[in-house]
Amino acid sequence: MKLVSRFEAASRSTAELHGLLKAAFNAFAAAPRGSEQRRNAFQSMRNIEDELATRSPSL
Repeated sequence: MKLVSRFEAASRSTAELHGLLKAAFNAFAAAPRGSEQRRNAFQSMRNIEDELATRSPSL
């Protein structure tokens, strides 16, 4: 998986971020332990979750 940076996450809509978070989680689960793909997926999840946490919840 391509790393999703904080800058890229900030430029996406909340709906897009939820989709990317799902894709990153699936990529993390499928990647071999210790691989670059797994590290990128994990860091992407952190970046996406951090961005989502900065946004106000919408109802």
